[in-house]
Amino acid sequence: MTLTAPEATTGPTTTGPATTVAANPARGLVCRNCGATFGLIAEHACAECFGPLEVDYDPELMRAVTREQIEAGPHNIWRYAPLLPTGQDPADRVSLDPGMTPLVRAQRLGDELGFTAPLWVKDDSANPTHSFKDRVVSLAATAAKGFGYAKIACASTGNLANSVAAHAARNGLPSFVFVPSDLEPGKIVQSAVYGQALVAVDGSYDDVNRLTSELAETDEFEDCAFVNQNVRPYYAEGSKTVGYEIAEQLGWRIPAQVVIPMASGSLLTKVDKAWKELVAAGIVEDTPWKVFGAQSAGCDPIATAFDNGWDVVKPVKPTGIAKSLNIGNPADGPYALDAIRRTGGSVGRVGDDEIVAGIRDLARTTGVFAETAGGVTTAVLRQLVEKGLLDPAQETVVLNTGEGLKTLDPLAPVVGPTHHVQPSLRSLREAGLIA
Repeated sequence: MTLTAPEATTGPTTTGPATTVAANPARGLVCRNCGATFGLIAEHACAECFGPLEVDYDPELMRAVTREQIEAGPHNIWRYAPLLPTGQDPADRVSLDPGMTPLVRAQRLGDELGFTAPLWVKDDSANPTHSFKDRVVSLAATAAKGFGYAKIACASTGNLANSVAAHAARNGLPSFVFVPSDLEPGKIVQSAVYGQALVAVDGSYDDVNRLTSELAETDEFEDCAFVNQNVRPYYAEGSKTVGYEIAEQLGWRIPAQVVIPMASGSLLTKVDKAWKELVAAGIVEDTPWKVFGAQSAGCDPIATAFDNGWDVVKPVKPTGIAKSLNIGNPADGPYALDAIRRTGGSVGRVGDDEIVAGIRDLARTTGVFAETAGGVTTAVLRQLVEKGLLDPAQETVVLNTGEGLKTLDPLAPVVGPTHHVQPSLRSLREAGLIA
């Protein structure tokens, strides 16, 4: 079934005396492979070549957006509504209002790694369900409402399931989230607590994704938007808000280097796209930046393709503790490679022990407790500096995409009480805590 969105607004309108609704800058969808164009429809694959579709924007409407217009908006992702494909009217949004998460100066970590330029952590664990997925689900669920869908669903490695279930709960929608049955317990519990349908599937994420692709074609799920499938072009645009926020929080400038964890590769491509859009709109100065990708050694198809100079990403069977990054057949892998190579960046991969060390390093030096994906990014940052691939004399941002409380199991064997005492001063003295 192909659904068409309501006609896009072509100029400012008002919903009341105090609320101005920005024009929707999205003019259609375009195939990333063959360039074929389509209307604003609920499809994710090109009818001509089966390539992926993404949102195409009217450059004049994008150039009309100003810093002042953005800064006058709400303190969440919707301040960027004039640059997004949906949600211009607040009354139409299906959202947890995520975004404007902290940009933390990582001075002590930078000192340890030899940075002479500022090092920052964009901490998206501060979002409502404690991961960056709240950004993409707010966009997808809002688009789904515009298309007339009555339910939302997803295939997920965990964080997306948490966010879909929470969005559904707050907005009174039925939802169905499908996850691998061996997911971290914290993510299972967080998905289940919202009282929505949670389906554990015996298989990998790629198995789950194939199952939901088939399910989306059934009559029973005709009125259901699978946020990372049939409304994926709109879903993916939510990740741009990470890039917009970094630039705004740095005083409307783009950092010289950024390190981003990669599962599907979409987040990396959209941060890069956001900065290109800000430059094209004249909102920030056109300065060079390099994009670096981070993967777990247990699931490294994009890293392998980069190392071998391939344009095609060969699927792998995921292993390892970084389950939120365990997508063995990454849909946006080739486009992530394009962004990394175009900007002069690189890709790193790290093993499970390094991931745990990365989590501890970030927590110990910045007070930010990351899930395993953040451990991957921090460990890869160290690796890139040590190999001379990332310049510590250039301002750098690393992304933490999720909360450490979701992935406690890898840390349990290596952290715990530093001392065990009896409730007496004598015991404290014997433990060396007081003289």
